[in-house]
Amino acid sequence: MNRPANSSIHHPGTELYEMGLDEIVNDLAVPEPEPEPELAGPRPGVLKRLHRRFSVLGMIGLVMVVFWLTIAVIGPWIAPYKSGALSSVDVFAGSSRAFLLGTDYLGRDMLSRILYGTRYTVGLALAAALLASLIGTFFGLVAAVSGRWVDEILSRLFDALISIPSKVLALVVIAAFGSSIPMLMGVAALAYIPGAFRISRSLAVNVMTLEYVQVARARGEKLFYIARVEVLPNMIHPMLADFGLRFVFIVLLLSGLSFLGLGVQPPNADWGSLVRENIGGLAEGAPAVMMPAIAIATLTVGVNLLIDNLRRRGGRGQGAAQ
Repeated sequence: MNRPANSSIHHPGTELYEMGLDEIVNDLAVPEPEPEPELAGPRPGVLKRLHRRFSVLGMIGLVMVVFWLTIAVIGPWIAPYKSGALSSVDVFAGSSRAFLLGTDYLGRDMLSRILYGTRYTVGLALAAALLASLIGTFFGLVAAVSGRWVDEILSRLFDALISIPSKVLALVVIAAFGSSIPMLMGVAALAYIPGAFRISRSLAVNVMTLEYVQVARARGEKLFYIARVEVLPNMIHPMLADFGLRFVFIVLLLSGLSFLGLGVQPPNADWGSLVRENIGGLAEGAPAVMMPAIAIATLTVGVNLLIDNLRRRGGRGQGAAQ
């Protein structure tokens, strides 16, 4: 049976021969490059992200905290005078062009003294708060994910420590072993480890009851994996807020010890020592008394504003996740 001549029978691989010349040229033509998108300036993006993450009060707190952290690093290099230099014969002098914050009870420049003292106040408190939060969080996780006996032993131990007031504990330890930078950092951390333990343990116990943790246990995951992957990431925001709170408490504790003469020892001085040294100028309204106190107030208020912003943001994130 003869087939019509115009019958179209398609064979695989023959489509190219059926295409016209114009179609082949169009397919082989190099496409024109698309115009590159215009890059937005980084400044609006940064401002928008900051506005999204921080409230107005949170931004104020962030500025205060960043300011004092920066001063703690570069303070000695930007101070106009050496920390112990007798730069004037006038004691408790007021603010002037030569001495912006006046002079202390020996005629030393108060601006330089505060800039040098920032390193001790902020540095000691930051190191002690970090140590207390890390140790407390570690043992809180261990108590939450381990068995009953481990939880009971750790809880009773830290309950005994937290029953001792922090200032009493610090006074006893420093009176027995003397005052030094490592001793102040260690006793401040020891005083606030129990509080960090209780917060982290309560958070971890609540997270351990959630379904995804039970699923991880049913899969046969080890306790270390559950604590590191399932529990710890869900405690970050509350523990950051608690870290800021510990930092404020330790700043006040160390400043109180220095005011009593048991903190940072001469010739070094932190802000609490500066208040104690210049308390004689209080009746005269000397800036040497007020400025260290204002520095302590701005640091603690700034940290409180910042951690309050973190706490609220963490609460919104957890609510959205639920």
